[in-house]
Amino acid sequence: MNTNFSFLSKTPGEIQKLVAERIRTIRRRRKISQKRLSELSGVSLGSVKRFEQCGEISFLSLIKIATAMGLKDEVEHLFEDVAPLSIEEIIRGQD
Repeated sequence: MNTNFSFLSKTPGEIQKLVAERIRTIRRRRKISQKRLSELSGVSLGSVKRFEQCGEISFLSLIKIATAMGLKDEVEHLFEDVAPLSIEEIIRGQD
């Protein structure tokens, strides 16, 4: 199944939780405790726990967590290759 397409059928809240689950899975796979991730990222332990439980986090804190886990490039390139939806969008982009 195309991962991009699956995002289209999810609500923002579901996507939020999905991203949190992915980060938690990677953290556990790398054997990093929530406390250690907090120390490495500079994000409070409470924020790390809240993020993993319900997906709530500021974008800046998400970037800090991603950076601490060696995932900065994934966040940095998040919307890099977005194709235009119409010819009008292409034309407006040339202005």
